[in-house]
Amino acid sequence: MKITQAFTFEAAHWLPQVPPTHRCHNMHGHSYRVEIRLEGPVDPDTGFVVDFFDVERVFAPLLAQLDHHCLNDIEGLRNPTAENIAVWIWERVKPVLAPTAGVVVYETPNCWAEYTGYK
Repeated sequence: MKITQAFTFEAAHWLPQVPPTHRCHNMHGHSYRVEIRLEGPVDPDTGFVVDFFDVERVFAPLLAQLDHHCLNDIEGLRNPTAENIAVWIWERVKPVLAPTAGVVVYETPNCWAEYTGYK
């Protein structure tokens, strides 16, 4: 069974590794959408793969760090591309929610990065 819980946050960032002529080199903001995807058997007693409230509980401290902040100022997100944000979230969620199968970070409705645990 596959389940997904989505979250949204607003944040600013700039990409220090792109040339100064690249428009993302300048500070700008996004309305991000994050999907935590989980996969596993349905527990016959609870009927859940994972209780969505448990996913919310695990992600809440990360959301507090991300929402309405400059992502470049967050430890581990010096170069906050969608790809790096997805890995950053994965590294913090996967150890607590073992059934995590992927993290998707939408920078806009039309572009996103998905990380499934391989580098």
